[in-house]
Amino acid sequence: MRSRRDVLKSAVLGGGAGVVAATALGSLGPEAAFATTSGPELEPGTPDPDFVEGRIRSIKDNTLFVLGSNMVFHRIRVVDGTSLWKLGPVPFDQAKPGDGLYARGVRMPDGLLAAESVWLNIVNIKGHITNIKDQTLHLDHNGKEVLCHVVAGKSVAIRSDAPPSADLSMLKVSQHVQILGAWRPDTNEVDIATVFSPH
Repeated sequence: MRSRRDVLKSAVLGGGAGVVAATALGSLGPEAAFATTSGPELEPGTPDPDFVEGRIRSIKDNTLFVLGSNMVFHRIRVVDGTSLWKLGPVPFDQAKPGDGLYARGVRMPDGLLAAESVWLNIVNIKGHITNIKDQTLHLDHNGKEVLCHVVAGKSVAIRSDAPPSADLSMLKVSQHVQILGAWRPDTNEVDIATVFSPH
């Protein structure tokens, strides 16, 4: 059986990888963006060479040109089988200049990252609810207000004692929550994918 590294290298180098089911390479879910790598062990403090974070500066063909928060430029190639997430699975044309991203894949010899997964504008924030109004949760996150919008057909709540539900009415002011969602670039606003509530 071919490893995910071999499949991605083959796709980038034109070895006829064809369309690869993204789920065969790993989770499509947003929780995977924050998971640790399962690759070779890295020394503490060493950057993971197969992971990139930053903002898209431009897009050419199937390559994203990204400036990392450390001011390093990256080239990320999206290939057949790359999973893209922006409040759910999306096609490549949903990636826009200005979007923030996390990407995981395989580093090629020329420095390009062959992307396995790209998470666009993903955020994972904790705080307490200060107000609930018109399908918007006002969240205090480290002393800053974040407006978290419920998106019909997408947003769900998960409580420790219940299955996931689209009914967010159990959320209350002053309750501590964790929100996984999609940031609206250059704002203090987030579209909610999942609200985690301890009770």
